[in-house]
Amino acid sequence: MSQPLRIGNASGFYGDRFTAVREMLTGGPLDVLTGDYLAELTMLILGRSRLKDPDAGYASTFLRQMEESLGLAADRGVRIVTNAGGLNPRGLAARLRELAARLGVEVRVAHVEGDDLLPRAKELGFTDGPYGAPLTANAYLGAWGIAECLRAGADVVVTGRVTDASLVAGPAAAHFGWARDDWDALAGATVAGHVLECGAQATGGNYAFFEEIPGGRPLGFPLAEVHADGSSVITKHDGTGGAVTVGTVTAQLLYEIGGPAYAGPDVTARFDTVRLSDDGPDRVRISGVRGAPPPAITKVCLNHLGGHRNEMTFVLTGLGIEAKAALARAQLEAAFGDAPPARVEWTLVGTPKDDPATQGEATSLLRCAVLDPDPEKVGRAFSGAVVELALAGYPGFTMTSPPGKGAPYGVYRPAFVPNEEIGHVAVLHDGARVPIAPAPVTADPPATVAAGPPGPVADGATARVPLGRIAGARSGDKGGDANIGVWAGTDARFGWLHAFLTVERFRELLPECRELPVRRHVLPDLRAVNFVVEGLLQEGVSASTRFDPQGKALGEWLRSRLVDVPEGLL
Repeated sequence: MSQPLRIGNASGFYGDRFTAVREMLTGGPLDVLTGDYLAELTMLILGRSRLKDPDAGYASTFLRQMEESLGLAADRGVRIVTNAGGLNPRGLAARLRELAARLGVEVRVAHVEGDDLLPRAKELGFTDGPYGAPLTANAYLGAWGIAECLRAGADVVVTGRVTDASLVAGPAAAHFGWARDDWDALAGATVAGHVLECGAQATGGNYAFFEEIPGGRPLGFPLAEVHADGSSVITKHDGTGGAVTVGTVTAQLLYEIGGPAYAGPDVTARFDTVRLSDDGPDRVRISGVRGAPPPAITKVCLNHLGGHRNEMTFVLTGLGIEAKAALARAQLEAAFGDAPPARVEWTLVGTPKDDPATQGEATSLLRCAVLDPDPEKVGRAFSGAVVELALAGYPGFTMTSPPGKGAPYGVYRPAFVPNEEIGHVAVLHDGARVPIAPAPVTADPPATVAAGPPGPVADGATARVPLGRIAGARSGDKGGDANIGVWAGTDARFGWLHAFLTVERFRELLPECRELPVRRHVLPDLRAVNFVVEGLLQEGVSASTRFDPQGKALGEWLRSRLVDVPEGLL
């Protein structure tokens, strides 16, 4: 087998550990270093920054990271591939060339464009709906623009909105010379990219069984050793913190996915064919991934300015918590009079302990979130109404922080356009523009075979314990939907989990999902079931009034619920 391509990650989001780029470059051998800076919310943030400065719209943090590490990457022969270009990949590429010239570093910088569909929003029907014209409209491009730039000799490739996994699939396709219809190889690289895209989540971050992860040091960032057939080994640099295990990789594979057919612009990766195996300390092998042609449509991320929002959290202490909450609510709603904000949402969090030994044990929090198109209603009017209750409210009145003036919020919605509507272009380091054609073959997502019972289901005496005693979970957001992936570590436990955790049981355990559409998908090779709850996060992160607007803690809530588990599984 030929030598693998070592692809690392140094960023899982805009705001991730600044020093990770240098740590990955100095920690061990690498061929390619990637950085993922974009999410739906990030595109909204960059869109607002572009309103103030048309030359902005990219992740400025990346430019500062290159200030201290571009020369190091060049010296070590490590190529950089990043989506930090955001809404302005051309602008970031130009800043990088200026930086390289100032530092005296010889690097060839290329970029990928064509994802920005905002100039065509009306033509493509994106202005339909209650929010009018979008602030941003970006198609999810694939891997082949990146591959074209690398094949032409680029040392740094900057993209806008590409699928997160394309940052890995593009370099692998260029290095191994894959064809556009090498579906299995592309699918394998896509799965590896999905594991790497969120940085330290693959090395123990946000891990359900966090007690198993060595502490005391910052978690290392992951890397993938990708082979010519698309299989890979997920690992990390020697001596870095955290751990790479079948469990940590499983958790990340379940993050923010839907059904087993994981559709992208280049390939549909079959997550129900992913096989994980232990390959040694901090090494997990991914093999067996099958791919199919991508769909004939491309997903587009639309962000609209929805209005303005504000929130305030009241601190309730001691006796009569529910009565105090009712009083605060009644007083504030009376203060709104006949013109309340368009949306007012209340959330009571926590229950005081009996005979509390500390003030914290005696405390609950009451959160009020308000949204309205009029900034005045959620700004000074709301803040003033809250402040005026300070000496006229419930006993022990206090707040977690002074009310603010409020801020704009965005509404995310997905759209889809035919692949041929996308003008995907690789802009090479010498300025040449190479159009990237859509995938040569497209198809509807492949049908998945309903998984039957995985084996005998344990029975006998049961114990009432938290579900988390025998199952891990990882949850996240996709716009207004949430996903909760649940996995078991053994075949016997998965047999019980598969039979027990039905959609009906899931709704019982998470009552806030009872009235919402819930879909269950089975991934037997991962010993996992994945639930997608539509609309739980309302209109997306920025517009959500939930206490956990990105759904990050839903899995831990589910794991805390008491269930009857066969004692033999404990």
